Amino acid sequence: MSVRINPSILAADFANFERELGRIASADLVHVDIMDNHFVPNLTFGLAMTERLQELSTIPLDVHLMIDDPDRWAPGYAELGAYSVTFHAEAAKDAVSLARRLRDIGARAGIALKPDTAVEPFLDLLPEFDQVLVMTVEPGFGGQSFISSTMPKLGLLREAVTKTGLDVWLQVDGGITADTIVIAAEAGADTFVAGSSVFRGEPADNIATLRAAAEAHAH
Repeated sequence: MSVRINPSILAADFANFERELGRIASADLVHVDIMDNHFVPNLTFGLAMTERLQELSTIPLDVHLMIDDPDRWAPGYAELGAYSVTFHAEAAKDAVSLARRLRDIGARAGIALKPDTAVEPFLDLLPEFDQVLVMTVEPGFGGQSFISSTMPKLGLLREAVTKTGLDVWLQVDGGITADTIVIAAEAGADTFVAGSSVFRGEPADNIATLRAAAEAHAH
């Protein structure tokens, strides 16, 4: 099983994005957290900043929308050329229609679930998505501790994806370190968002460490 390491640009030096993107060139995708100070109590980037990151980055963008009304706003990120656009199940009015629209534009369509959101209602809808993001912290802030009680969700998703043979990536985001990535990989995740554990120190070395740990414990 392929393992993907997606550093969160939220943990980078905002004044030196071009340099920071170069430091994570060995990663698979760049995770871009979009927060609107409504769906979550924090404010980060928008379309203009994401467009600039798209211009600067040598690796694809993995956009994570923690915003209200993604049905309106998500297609704009796909139109910028983002490789993957993930929106929250709790915020979307019609998740399936939105996912289909993102795919029509040319992006991979992802759906994200907060720690307390049940996964069962989405298992039969997996063919409509290219990625399911299981949040392992409450969305909105970096630096939180990994919530291990979310792992049974990953187990159900991995079982369903394996059974159906779908090409659906199972992503985790929040508190991912060299230790917790092992727990998530064993539970079935294959795509890992990491912030401070990548950018603190030497990113290339940290990415290699995380990748090796996940590959050694891949489900």
